Amino acid sequence: MTQSTHTHRTILALDLGTTTGWAIRDFDGLITSGTVSFKPSRYDGGGMRYLRFTNWLTELDRLSGPIEAIYYEEVRRHAGTDAAHVFGGLLAVLTSWGELRGVPYQGVPVGTIKKHASGKGNAPKQAMIDAARQRGFNPADDNEADAIAILLWALETKGGVA
Repeated sequence: MTQSTHTHRTILALDLGTTTGWAIRDFDGLITSGTVSFKPSRYDGGGMRYLRFTNWLTELDRLSGPIEAIYYEEVRRHAGTDAAHVFGGLLAVLTSWGELRGVPYQGVPVGTIKKHASGKGNAPKQAMIDAARQRGFNPADDNEADAIAILLWALETKGGVA
């Protein structure tokens, strides 16, 4: 009888946007994070951003997965129409990608993430970066800091259950 060396579930956390922040806890318990840009080039068709996002998710799943759960920042209000469209398109790709593979996904309200990370539900971007640094991370920007905060929330609350 062989024992599995996989002791943790692979969990992905995302702050969706043109610059998407991501954080993943792999099966060994290692947390890595970063940002990835889905900004289209001037020669891209309208769907290329979403195709690149699909391919990125698939590659991340192949390299660090299999991904067993996805948490994302659930934004209810956007600064502009373009940001809302990009978020909606990325969310559509994410949810269909998850459905196709049987990977559960859950949106987490912005205020919930901010309160868990910083103690204030309306914390500014710098407070989120500072909160991630206090936990031993070194985020490049607020997108990465938000993804780290989402992942830590998911791990520490068992996805909002605890």
